[in-house]
Amino acid sequence: MTRTALILSFMFAALSVAASASTDGAERRLKASVDQVVQVTKTSGNRDALISGVKPVLENILSFETMTRRAVGPGWKQFTPAQQKEAVRLFTVLILRTYTAKFTPGEYPSVIYKTSSTPSPGRVEIPTSSLYKGSRYEVIYRLEDQANGQGGAENWHITDVVIEGVSMVGSYRSQFDSEFKQGGATAVLSALQRSVSEAK
Repeated sequence: MTRTALILSFMFAALSVAASASTDGAERRLKASVDQVVQVTKTSGNRDALISGVKPVLENILSFETMTRRAVGPGWKQFTPAQQKEAVRLFTVLILRTYTAKFTPGEYPSVIYKTSSTPSPGRVEIPTSSLYKGSRYEVIYRLEDQANGQGGAENWHITDVVIEGVSMVGSYRSQFDSEFKQGGATAVLSALQRSVSEAK
């Protein structure tokens, strides 16, 4: 093996180890959060208990600010700070209500984790297969290291969820982009408010 080939082999080996470490941290964090959700659904006697139990888990691992900003798209920069804050608040409530509406107290999903990938530094995609109420769902969790590699597993946050090939952020973005073009930030906030009301 030539000197150049030897150096390259060491470089690739180092990159592989680094990627594996990043993936491991993201996977540990996701699995811990999913386990917490499953535990809540097992022990919740009613929907109010389910919602109150799942809420802190989701708030801890989902980056609602990032998801809201990307769901709104380029128009986000034209929101005032107050409008951005309100959009994040409404989007958070919307996701929490939509997510918990899919679960029945006492029933919980069985999740199989597949091989994760790193599409770019600081980003990990973890595909899963979930069985719930007799139906199987293919879900990909997209996580990002929001500490730029300077922290531990707790700095990995979900920034998008792809369910059966449909991106949650992308789906909302197509809706909010249309609203923004018609009426700016005010129209987007109104659309968010309507969606929150419908998700009750």
